[in-house]
Amino acid sequence: MKAAGISTCYRNLIPTTHSSLSFKFRLDSAFPFIHHSNFVNKRNFSKFSRSLVSATMEASFKAEEARVPAALPLPTPPVTKFKIALCQLSVTSDKERNIAHAKQAIEDAAGKGAQLILLPEIWNSAYSNDSFPVYAEDIDAGGDASPSTRMLSEISRSLKITIIGGSIPERTGDKLYNTCCVFGTDGKLMAKHRKIHLFDIDIPGKMTFKESKTLTAGVRPTIVDTEVGRIGIGICYDIRFQELAAIYAARGAHLLCYPGAFNMTTGPLHWELLQRARAADCQLYVATCSPARDSGSSYVAWGHSTLVGPFGEVLVTTEHEETTLIAEIDYSVIEQRRIYLPFQKQRRGDLYQLVDVDRLHSTGAN
Repeated sequence: MKAAGISTCYRNLIPTTHSSLSFKFRLDSAFPFIHHSNFVNKRNFSKFSRSLVSATMEASFKAEEARVPAALPLPTPPVTKFKIALCQLSVTSDKERNIAHAKQAIEDAAGKGAQLILLPEIWNSAYSNDSFPVYAEDIDAGGDASPSTRMLSEISRSLKITIIGGSIPERTGDKLYNTCCVFGTDGKLMAKHRKIHLFDIDIPGKMTFKESKTLTAGVRPTIVDTEVGRIGIGICYDIRFQELAAIYAARGAHLLCYPGAFNMTTGPLHWELLQRARAADCQLYVATCSPARDSGSSYVAWGHSTLVGPFGEVLVTTEHEETTLIAEIDYSVIEQRRIYLPFQKQRRGDLYQLVDVDRLHSTGAN
């Protein structure tokens, strides 16, 4: 009797017009089922009917089709808890000093238990279009052609840590890029992210800068499986583009890392706002690292390196001085927050879609 009753109840859950997304029950056939089931009162039936309506509505929304290809499940990370260090470094015009200074900061952070180190954007060079060609390195050639990445490789191997190497100017052929290198615990280059969205803005009387005068935009999103989880990489201006963060989330990222150097105009307005928005949008961790502020430089950084949790909450932040922040990341919180607020499963694939072009065109759409 129960099986027959349930079948009758589902069969008579009839939608009205699809556009209104409203539903009605044919109670004449549903109530006979109630008399022969454990649903002995109208209150229980009301709860049951609402759950059926909700399930049917959600099925019609086609949440899984809101991401193309379909979003990947969140992978089990190699570790659940670990410490991350955000090294907000002072940067000078002396490249050798900048490299030695970054190395010392990494050693100090690792000595305090950090397993993942994040450096700032353009930490080996002054931030200017005049400086980019002068300080640029041939990362692919390595060795003496790229002393900055050579140091990162050596220290990641010696300390058995993972390094998100901020960014440096990269030269390849006749092109320059703003590039972030990721090194694993074996010292090998795991990934290289070239800044996708170049910083070209003009706020009259406040800030004008055009990276496109010297730099070339990257062409691919970068996500990498490390010994501390799956990490999506962006550089500074990339954080303004929610689509990139959403692609990383759909690829199963646990953490997004954005080395960045927001300025004194956009920094106070948008730096923290964007970090919290990306974390809340994607329900994962977001870490940023800025250079320390140098009021005498041609480009003055806002500072305020920050770690944000998957509810959009600021876990740790700082002001503008040179410092290293060390904080714990707990990936178990991600699933917990997604259970509390399950909007990942409530998207409207019948109304909109986000297409991951790179993944769609790759073999197997992985």
